[in-house]
Amino acid sequence: MPLADERTRHVALVIETSNAYARGLLGGVRQYLATRPRWSIYIGEHSRQDTDLSWLEGWHGDGVIARIENQLTARQVRRLGLPVVDVSAAGLAPEFPIVETDDDAMARLAVQHFAERGIRTFAFVGESRFAWSTKRRNGFRAHAAARGAQPHEFLLRATGTAAVNRRDLVEWLRELPKPVGVLASYDIHGQEVLEACKIAAIQVPEEVAVLGVDNDELLCTLTSPPMSSIQPDTARTGRMAAELLDEMMAGRGRAPMLHLVEPLGVVTRESSDLLAVDDVDVARALRFIRENAHRPIPVGEVARHAGLARRTLDYRFAATLGRTAHDEIARVRMERVADLLLHTDWTLPRVAEHLGFAHAEYMGIAFRRRFGVPPGEFRKRRP
Repeated sequence: MPLADERTRHVALVIETSNAYARGLLGGVRQYLATRPRWSIYIGEHSRQDTDLSWLEGWHGDGVIARIENQLTARQVRRLGLPVVDVSAAGLAPEFPIVETDDDAMARLAVQHFAERGIRTFAFVGESRFAWSTKRRNGFRAHAAARGAQPHEFLLRATGTAAVNRRDLVEWLRELPKPVGVLASYDIHGQEVLEACKIAAIQVPEEVAVLGVDNDELLCTLTSPPMSSIQPDTARTGRMAAELLDEMMAGRGRAPMLHLVEPLGVVTRESSDLLAVDDVDVARALRFIRENAHRPIPVGEVARHAGLARRTLDYRFAATLGRTAHDEIARVRMERVADLLLHTDWTLPRVAEHLGFAHAEYMGIAFRRRFGVPPGEFRKRRP
């Protein structure tokens, strides 16, 4: 909501433009600017770890939104003596409010994504030099442990060459028990895992299912196979950071607290689109559900395709997946709704018609039950 003071605010954005996550943050700030036309933005080209902020010398502004990824950046931003909102997970300037993606929620989504596909062995690939990678690693450990599993881990070495890291990654992947679900701390690491699987002649997703983070759509669709990824709500993160800074520049103090933003969900592509179950009849039923999720599927039809009585089908589903065939149909169809909301501009009635729902209202109720928000709000959060 616009504040009463309408004088122009000069705001510096110390946020790189070289990756999808950062560009999503900038997109969220831009969305907020629609409500604050008197903001004047100053942004310089730099990389995530760049410490050259000389472009800020001589700049006289009112506030800063920054990804503070190193101590030198923290010192330079402090010297400006302005209100600052940090959008980094590193936490190197605890005197500033931080708006950041909920990394634990991402880890929870990853474990859930693999578990829903019948995977019981989990693994993580990341780097210890990044705070967000460490947080995702810790969350992945905790959520896997809640399911009685101890995840395998591989940390890429910042001091090693790419060839050395890849060679070690290939050997590590070969030794993993299969099938296994691998969470890469972000999409670049996911790409490394997929390339290592090719070298090791490991089948993806049948032996190794791969899930990245950030959903850099260009990168994820250029990998082979296309890579599944967790979609952070970067737009909401950027908007929230801008709103906090607006209040601070207006003299409304903000405590240096952490504001976490839930991710939007998993965008499923071929790299994790598998059916890892031992029961061949359940696997046949699951494949039929996924191949026909564009239309309403009666449970009886699924049972007939699997060659089972309906009661037997539900018993076998419960024993294998912990849910009924009806629950699985609803889950897969809601995932299709979410995918269309994120990647098309179709109206809700058109989405409902495309997927065979009798009423958009019924689809909306089922969607909210699954994702916790109505379809319209879910769509607004996309970057």
